[in-house]
Amino acid sequence: MTTSTRTPAGELSATAARHLLLNMTPNGSLGPGGEDVFVVRRGEGPYVEDADGRRYIDGLSGLYCCQLGYSYGPEFAEAADKQLRELCFSPLWSGSAHRTGIELAERLSRLAPVDIEHTFFSGGGAEAVETAWKIARRYHALRGEAGRTKAISRRGAYHGLTVGALSFTDDPGLREPYGPGAIETRFVSNTNRFGLAPEFVDDETFTSRLLAELEAAILAEGPETVAMLIAEPVQNRGGCITPPEGYWQGLRVLADRYGFLLVADEVITAFGRLGEWFGGDRYGARPDIVTVAKGITAGYAPMGATLVSNRVTEVINRPGAVLNHGYTFAGHPLSAAIALRSLEIMERDRILDNVRGLQGRLADRMTSLTDLPIVGDVRGAGFFYACELVGDLEGGGFSDTARADLIVDLIPRRLREAGLLARVYNRAAPLVQIAPPLISDRALLDRIAEVVADTLDEASARL
Repeated sequence: MTTSTRTPAGELSATAARHLLLNMTPNGSLGPGGEDVFVVRRGEGPYVEDADGRRYIDGLSGLYCCQLGYSYGPEFAEAADKQLRELCFSPLWSGSAHRTGIELAERLSRLAPVDIEHTFFSGGGAEAVETAWKIARRYHALRGEAGRTKAISRRGAYHGLTVGALSFTDDPGLREPYGPGAIETRFVSNTNRFGLAPEFVDDETFTSRLLAELEAAILAEGPETVAMLIAEPVQNRGGCITPPEGYWQGLRVLADRYGFLLVADEVITAFGRLGEWFGGDRYGARPDIVTVAKGITAGYAPMGATLVSNRVTEVINRPGAVLNHGYTFAGHPLSAAIALRSLEIMERDRILDNVRGLQGRLADRMTSLTDLPIVGDVRGAGFFYACELVGDLEGGGFSDTARADLIVDLIPRRLREAGLLARVYNRAAPLVQIAPPLISDRALLDRIAEVVADTLDEASARL
């Protein structure tokens, strides 16, 4: 759609095309004669409003960040004002710290999985993942195992776009433009059962298969060369892929057997998305390191963090050992104050209880979408779901014509026209994904499901 009128959105879109480089965007296709930039002006509750005043349900929580929606601004402004009047900035650097950062680290230690009591702050998720890698390398080197220089990740995984985090991201379109990965990484199967033989529907059988493949990969690489395995409790990329029962317990067994560290990437799944403070708790995960970002501040400020177990800090905190790694703005006092207020609000307003109370309703509404011909599978947990779409080719793929007609055009357009912001993937596995704010009530979740159902029903008819 091209800009045809000089509406506020049109003016801002044109200015953005001239001056702003957007993330993960073909920026050259924006502007006059090309695509408009979708300009968001304000938010309220679970809704956002564009620059022309049209309102949308934010069915993706601002890219999985805005757990509390958009109505808590005054409370966060109060916390920010108090912090800025007291201390605008001081680094967590060379033996120096500030009160708000200390309080947040202590607060996280009380929410985190068992034995995880230390936090290293950063600016966002990719930095948190980079930090996990460097801490893992430092841990092994201090234990006399400097040869542990490899990582294991899962197929289809996304762990960030900085050079190190990109090494753990299995997407040739993202990796190849920048040459060989900085870190040697072996990719093993994720936990997606869609399209597999019927016998793998059974959790025990599927878990055994996945762990056997992983152990074979470790032995092939050489256990003494593997520093860490990184995985999300529910893998975002590929469509909200949940683990089978026993999977995370099996990862723990293999990590202990072969001496590598187990990293849970909870950048998306922490802080209530799956109905728990940490999504891994839902699946019995016992990681050595946890990476978080996004929901830690409910989107009201940028922040990331790497939470580290006592087992690891006992080594990296040895007298005389230096953790020679850092970011200038890590644990910024303003972001820390906002994170503390977010955690306070989540507890006070029983946000996790809301997710736990309504997740069954959302699961039922989303699962019913498999009745539509275009929906091959629905998967997810908590307030985090995806529909994997099947097309007009034998085996479920999409022809170029169907892909352009439905995945690129009709589905995202109809969702937007119906007032819903959701994610439509146009990659190897075409998907429609939702991750609504955790404040959503039953009526709103029903409305989201209705819009997705109506849109995919139309797409099925076109297919």
